[in-house]
Amino acid sequence: MTVGVEEEFLLVERHTGRPVDRGPLVVEAARAVLGEQAQSEFFGAQVEVCTRPTSCLAELRSELALLRRVMAEAAAAEGCLLVATGTPVIPPERPPTVTPGERYGRMAARWPWLVGSYDGMVCGCHVHVGVTGRGQALALANHQRPWLPILQAIAANSPFSLGHDTGWASRRSVEHARWPSVGPAPMLDETGYDRLADHLVRTGTLLDRRMIYWYARPSEHVPTLEVRICDVNADLDTVVLLTAFVRGLATALLPEIADGRPAPRLPEPRLISAHRLAAREGLEGNGLDPASGERVPATKTVERLLARAEPGLAAAGDLELAQELYDRVRRCGGGAARQRAAYLRRGRLSDVVGDLVRSTLPART
Repeated sequence: MTVGVEEEFLLVERHTGRPVDRGPLVVEAARAVLGEQAQSEFFGAQVEVCTRPTSCLAELRSELALLRRVMAEAAAAEGCLLVATGTPVIPPERPPTVTPGERYGRMAARWPWLVGSYDGMVCGCHVHVGVTGRGQALALANHQRPWLPILQAIAANSPFSLGHDTGWASRRSVEHARWPSVGPAPMLDETGYDRLADHLVRTGTLLDRRMIYWYARPSEHVPTLEVRICDVNADLDTVVLLTAFVRGLATALLPEIADGRPAPRLPEPRLISAHRLAAREGLEGNGLDPASGERVPATKTVERLLARAEPGLAAAGDLELAQELYDRVRRCGGGAARQRAAYLRRGRLSDVVGDLVRSTLPART
């Protein structure tokens, strides 16, 4: 199965670490090299990069490194820095501005209480896997639901927000959930999806289908399943690990879907609790076992995910890589733990931002 990744980043002022609204200028400069792979985001202090589809994780990592370098160089030319964190560590001097554009303008007018606040800027990492069509994407989303909280815990990288430690490993998960439709995907087939999507748009709940922000959704513009649960991560190994897990799990599930095996139906309160615990505690705390619902160390849930995805990882040739990357992430700590460690070293949020900037820009190889 092919994979692709979208990464959203913050732009911060070089000396203060505060978000700055230079996104359109940075994207314009980066497009001279990257073309449409450099994208603006909702807020002016954000930018996005998008990889091409590939079946090779080594190629994916190399392309992500290139995209980051080019975007970071474009940011430097505008006097700012590229940062991979789910929420702003240091607050901006003034409320964020929305990137100019007809669609963004309509969203800002429809949901002004979400746009004018300082805590609205959140940055995610979206992993795509290629599918044959919307029906297959929905079937995979149905079967993957119990496993997405584990990906959320691995990816948690937003403990600080607007100048203080929030107590969460992924504060982005909390802030992003204020938008309509953010949450676990409902269990749907293709007919049910079309009916629900049309209803949400027709009733004004959503502006358009692109605002379906479920944790896993069929993409509206490319034939993929898009997993949207992850914080953006400064550490590229974490991004590659998440991608390996998403594809490995999908590859393992497809034969079961073809055989007509029904998707697991978790009680909705248990699924919500699993996501909330993953956002609160990340990789260093506890999680809910996807089968029993019992509270166990988060590392145990990752081991269960690794075992569940093992046939798919092996089929893609990614099993050894996934094991190595997970061992490294476990030794070094998740993104939230690394941010807190940077703060504890000297007690300054500027050190957290500096560490993130250095980690976001991969070394040339």
